[in-house]
Amino acid sequence: MIRRLVSVSVAAAMMLSVGVMERANGLDAERAQAVAELTALADTTRTALQRTDYLEGAVERAEEDTADRAAVLEVRPAFLAEITALGTALAGAKDKVDTSAHRAAALSAQQAVLDERVDPDTVKNATATVHALTAKVGEQVATWQATQLAQSAGPGGPAWSTSGPDGYARVRAALDRVGGGGIGLYESASCAGGIAPACANSGGYIKYRADIVNWSEGRLNWAMAHELAHIYQFRVWGALNSSGTYRSMFGGDPEFLANCMAVVRGYPGGVGCNGDQQAWASGIWVGAVR
Repeated sequence: MIRRLVSVSVAAAMMLSVGVMERANGLDAERAQAVAELTALADTTRTALQRTDYLEGAVERAEEDTADRAAVLEVRPAFLAEITALGTALAGAKDKVDTSAHRAAALSAQQAVLDERVDPDTVKNATATVHALTAKVGEQVATWQATQLAQSAGPGGPAWSTSGPDGYARVRAALDRVGGGGIGLYESASCAGGIAPACANSGGYIKYRADIVNWSEGRLNWAMAHELAHIYQFRVWGALNSSGTYRSMFGGDPEFLANCMAVVRGYPGGVGCNGDQQAWASGIWVGAVR
């Protein structure tokens, strides 16, 4: 009897152990499943957060891109206005100056603006370039017009343009003062390509550059006396250039001779000459080449 009870107890204990183990195994499986579910949830959450960050970055980039495009569009009208102004300037320069280089530069600037989407400074720089091109074309046309006017200045041409009537009157008075009454006088920018302030024409008249109207009276008198001397030189040009004395005393230089002739008239300027040179130069005033 006792042995049977022991056997039953042992069997019950074994059954209880098996139940505990099965319960433990079940709990482990549930725990593993829970961990797996938590891991999957964490992965899903992380993916969602990453996607949110990406979407937020994409929105931010889109907003920045939209702002940049708006900034570019804001400065484009100024560029279009400059292009229109340049077109007008180029039309006015037709048959006057060569604008091929200006056109090429404008086309390059225009393409840069068309290609630009995000940087307004690119458009601003192109606008400044086109503005400078317009100004350059205007300057070249003005120079062409001045040259045309200068070429027409002479007997029958305009007496003055930019110097005005008062400026012309001042130069005219200086020429009359040094003995040039009756000598034609005209404003021109053509003397030595605009380098010389005044020049004498072999046709018997004198041209002056507009800025000399602001010279002091003494300097203006000397300039007119110098140019008047050239007029008298032209009257004996052949004999003058055949003169050995002229070559030996003045080196055959009409400018030096004109300075000495001005000295004789009492307008030395900044250049002097000796007594012999003055005596010889005085003869040119009366048509004598000694």
